[in-house]
Amino acid sequence: MTCSGASRRSRGPSTRTWRKLTSSQLLNLITLEICLQRETRAAESLFFSGNKRVTHGPSSVSRQNKSRPHSRGEYNVYSTFQSHEPEFDYLKSLEIEEKINKIRWLPQQNAAHFLLSTNDKTIKLWKISERDKRAEGYNLKDEDGRLRDPFRITALRVPILKPMDLMVEASPRRIFANAHTYHINSISVNSDHETYLSADDLRINLWHLEITDRSFNIVDIKPVNMEELTEVITAAEFHPHQCNVFVYSSSKGTIRLCDMRSSALCDRHSKFFEEPEDPSSRSFFSEIISSISDVRFSHSGRYMMTRDYLSVKVWDLNMESRPVETHQVHEYLRSKLCSLYENDCIFDKFECCWGGSDSAIMTGSYNNFFRMFDRNTRRDVTLEASRENSKPRASLKPRKVCTGGKRKKDEISVDSLDFNKKILHTAWHPAENIIAVAATNNLYIFQDKVN
Repeated sequence: MTCSGASRRSRGPSTRTWRKLTSSQLLNLITLEICLQRETRAAESLFFSGNKRVTHGPSSVSRQNKSRPHSRGEYNVYSTFQSHEPEFDYLKSLEIEEKINKIRWLPQQNAAHFLLSTNDKTIKLWKISERDKRAEGYNLKDEDGRLRDPFRITALRVPILKPMDLMVEASPRRIFANAHTYHINSISVNSDHETYLSADDLRINLWHLEITDRSFNIVDIKPVNMEELTEVITAAEFHPHQCNVFVYSSSKGTIRLCDMRSSALCDRHSKFFEEPEDPSSRSFFSEIISSISDVRFSHSGRYMMTRDYLSVKVWDLNMESRPVETHQVHEYLRSKLCSLYENDCIFDKFECCWGGSDSAIMTGSYNNFFRMFDRNTRRDVTLEASRENSKPRASLKPRKVCTGGKRKKDEISVDSLDFNKKILHTAWHPAENIIAVAATNNLYIFQDKVN
């Protein structure tokens, strides 16, 4: 019996003659190898072209080299896969882009990672898993992968697992489709780890992660007559600890907190957050710049943060009348609203995020600038994400924007800002001072300086 996993061809003929396998033994042998082949199906279906790896089928696999240790502050691409493909709705004569609108990670339950990704219409649940071993010494396959005749097998080998280069496989586990008439703008995973919500311009749906063919509509603001439509849903998120509570924001700058215990359809909110508008500052652009582009609960669940075009506001869930904090992101653009309206930049949707301890917040701006606010010291800083200042171990220098008069050496004029360079997406590590900002097609990762 060959136990080392080496092929019979390399070891020569067997010195022991085996009697013909019984049907039960053959069945057990086939079952064992089918299980092993399923575990290594990614490795079996790949072919290589230089460093590029191409796969057959729905899964996507990336190869990682773990022989060379990585130092702190050094990052490489972990995995790349195609989440969505372009589609066409023939009933509505509408092209559906493959562009990803939102990505949300699910809490990790085992060695694999799971995430939800969505384009305008379809949500997908992906499994990201690692594989660093492969099975060798099959009985039902030759060394070149061709299947053997089971009835001609006279010697039984036990397949063994051998180390291999780390492979990262992304495979779609669920596809949630055909539930949204309008473009999806938000997805949020519930704290019960079983459900999640998806929101479009007029409706919010509740899904179970195991059920793909139906969802429950929990918010519907579509009027009977569409000419009476005055606002749309811009963002929605579940509470981090209370699985029955969620919020959604609107284009009017308001936030509604809903409790799913009160009714199945949450058209009646439990709390309504709105800051009174100053009549003296009202202008043609007031409604546009007051539209909320993002809403995020703090990690503690006590506060929530909203981002409109010019500012970030922090709300106490126990006080609906006004925010407890208002941080100006780029107030110097207020005089440029007319030109920003003409080039459509005024409709940009900036995201915001909390630091791990909720003591700091971050959001993006133009010219590849991003803003950070310390809630305890009330200090703020403007930093720039660019190739010039992103060299390893280089420190970011604060940037200042000059609005008029004599410009200092390190300042940049508001008229010199590049509105094509914008940071719409930001993320903060939940436990460490590591941040990520997306600037056009570049991803920048920064962290505290290491001595």
